[in-house]
Amino acid sequence: MTRLSDEGTTMNKKAPAGNLTRPNPLPGCPMAAAFAAIGGKWKLTLVYWLAHGESHFAGLRRRGAPITSKVLAEQLRELEADGLVERVVTGPVPAPVIYRLTPYGTTVLPVVEGVRVWGEAHLERTRGEIAADEPMACARPVSLEPSRLPAEAPDPRPRAQRRGA
Repeated sequence: MTRLSDEGTTMNKKAPAGNLTRPNPLPGCPMAAAFAAIGGKWKLTLVYWLAHGESHFAGLRRRGAPITSKVLAEQLRELEADGLVERVVTGPVPAPVIYRLTPYGTTVLPVVEGVRVWGEAHLERTRGEIAADEPMACARPVSLEPSRLPAEAPDPRPRAQRRGA
């Protein structure tokens, strides 16, 4: 569905206006900032899958069968807006796009691995089963090798918002 914008140009009503950094729901609270960036039902799982290699949208959709396309797109957009995931266009439309972790996104991998390990212990404690089918399984450890992690994570905030600027 298209409509004319205020400037008189045609725009797609369903297309996102742009991936701007999302506001922190509790300004000044690091926990709220972290949960805004990586909280949610699928974000850590998506980061986990992308830690094992880049993927097309369709590949992520197949891997996460219970995720609807709408929710997957929303979660990827939010991860992209927070600078954790990048969307790489591979050619002219309708070419598929590739999603991969950014160098900043790799800085969350220790958190992802910690949650995965805790989840394994929790499954054992509650007598849950670890998924045997590879697509949905999250049993493979995330590599935390120095070669995978950037030397210094870039600050995703605009320079004017950084402390001391």
